[in-house]
Amino acid sequence: MANSPQAKKRARQNERRMDINKARRSRIRTYLRRVEEAIASGDQTKAAAALKAAQPELMRGVTRGVLHKNTASRKMSRLSARVKALG
Repeated sequence: MANSPQAKKRARQNERRMDINKARRSRIRTYLRRVEEAIASGDQTKAAAALKAAQPELMRGVTRGVLHKNTASRKMSRLSARVKALG
């Protein structure tokens, strides 16, 4: 348990950041799920549009420190390859 005022403040800050990061991660997952669903439906135009919407969201996650850069790049690469294969 935090005893010093500084440690108590850090605990409060960590709690706040955790909530914000959880919301960001959830938002990213939602966009990725939309791409997955579009791929499953077999509609390439819909999948391409969903992927185009998901890319900035993934990169925003990298900028905000929620995802590692290589993780986001890997996800984008694999999804774009799957969308391309639909055609």
